[in-house]
Amino acid sequence: MRAAAFLDRLPETRRPALWLVLLCVLLWLPGFFTIPAGDRDESRFAQATRQMVDSGDYVRIRLGEVERNKKPAGIHWAQAAVVHGLEAVGIPARGSIWAYRLPSLIGALIAVLATCAFGRTLVGRRAAFVAAAMLAPCMVLLVETHIAKTDGALLAAVAVAMGLMGRAYMAPGSFTAPQAAAFWAVLGVGVLLKGPIAPMVPLLAGITLAVMDRPAGAPLWRLSAPWLAALRAGWGLPLMVLCAAPWFVAIGIATEGRFFAEAIGGDMLDKVGSGEEAHWGPPGMYAAIFGITAFPSAWIVLRSLPGSWADRMQAPVRFLLAWAVPTWLLFEAVATKLPHYTLPAFPALMLLGARWAMDPLRQEAPAWMRWLGNAALAGVAVGLPAVFLGAAFYAGRGIEPFAVLGIAAGLFMAWALLRMARDGHWARAALAGAILAVPVYASVMEGVIPRMQAVWLSPRLAVQVAAVAPGLPADRFGVVGHHEPSLQFAMGGGIRLLRDGPAAAAFLAEAPGRIAAVNDRQESAFRAAAAERGLAVKELGSVTGLNYVRGRWVTLSLFKVE
Repeated sequence: MRAAAFLDRLPETRRPALWLVLLCVLLWLPGFFTIPAGDRDESRFAQATRQMVDSGDYVRIRLGEVERNKKPAGIHWAQAAVVHGLEAVGIPARGSIWAYRLPSLIGALIAVLATCAFGRTLVGRRAAFVAAAMLAPCMVLLVETHIAKTDGALLAAVAVAMGLMGRAYMAPGSFTAPQAAAFWAVLGVGVLLKGPIAPMVPLLAGITLAVMDRPAGAPLWRLSAPWLAALRAGWGLPLMVLCAAPWFVAIGIATEGRFFAEAIGGDMLDKVGSGEEAHWGPPGMYAAIFGITAFPSAWIVLRSLPGSWADRMQAPVRFLLAWAVPTWLLFEAVATKLPHYTLPAFPALMLLGARWAMDPLRQEAPAWMRWLGNAALAGVAVGLPAVFLGAAFYAGRGIEPFAVLGIAAGLFMAWALLRMARDGHWARAALAGAILAVPVYASVMEGVIPRMQAVWLSPRLAVQVAAVAPGLPADRFGVVGHHEPSLQFAMGGGIRLLRDGPAAAAFLAEAPGRIAAVNDRQESAFRAAAAERGLAVKELGSVTGLNYVRGRWVTLSLFKVE
């Protein structure tokens, strides 16, 4: 009874930011410091930043000796600033992956707080708090806080920019020049983080609103956008460009135009048309996995959609739909699909869900939608730790007790939330879902994943190399059959990525004091090539693990010339 009353009082708190920060800490810190650097994107971003810090070149982005002309430098600058800041106060951070994750976590926190602060204009103070609490535990956001790349920081830029745009839309007469400047400056930062994605969201929303707000019976070309003058695009657009242009000019000069050719032609257009890097997905995929990516809040958002569409003539609802729907549809149409792509639409969806949960006259969803939401909630609550129970068993951990505890926590979570839903306590269910997700996530992120040693092949190999050859320079180490970026982060960008066994033998023959790691598939060819060269090689040890990116077990043996 006391817990229920406490949950009912939470939307009335006078310190919503404090409660939200505490919630985010409880949700996101498990595993943040203990999960090793992952493959592949996280280690690519972190190692490129580390090379920036080591070299002092903050214009060009490199991974080893290869130019990485895919994304702008904004996230690398943020990561480098964190590393420099930590080292300035005596915390060794250059080789710690958690330091490179901090901008993602801070960005996610800003997005949650912005949803609460700016959402008040659209759905009211209490519902905005509930919406922010619904956003914090979304699984896709939790994952992004644990990955050192762009999307957590990008969400912060989108949430702040769209919050400011919402104020301009709702009250254009009171929208000030400093607020407009903040809107365009934040979009400029977003461009430095991930190119056109940040300005794309308000652009699509603005076009949608201008069409929807036109006078009844007016032709399509007679658009209505009084909020546009409040945004002061005349000087705002140049401000946005000014925030991003210096680096784009510098990188264009430094790479002789290769950055733009590769980033636009080789990265962006490939994602639109061909499902880059085997990440193709059919239209509708994001809707199909929404129950997972937005767990545990998806079941409330799903129930809110019919009522939100029915209330689309209300200005706040119209703005939130214009924020979420066009962005969502665009990503559904793009061939390349990754779960985090639709994240910029999540704050709007959570605000719609919280608005519905706080409305005593809420419109109930059809039975099939209610059943789908309930099934997604219960299925993910129990299924997430169950999947990692199986994964730990496959990786040789046996029956992982933390995963068993996670299953128990998931069962209790599903039972408690479905009971609240039966009684119609939807705001309480929204807040309880965020709180009850803490032990479910912690069991996996802190209890299981860091302890699955078999999948952390790169850090284990780096430890083995350090044990047999302390202080070995990176350029004296070569590897065959494990070219994962996590190994570059663990051992340095200067390591040699060798093609096959004969290349490893040639590498050892070129200079004394070198060590080569050769995978089991190439070991016979390596030994034969070494014998042909008259090399007497000595095995220094081996590491066996699961390359989870490729889905196969690998044994890497270390060799040197006697």
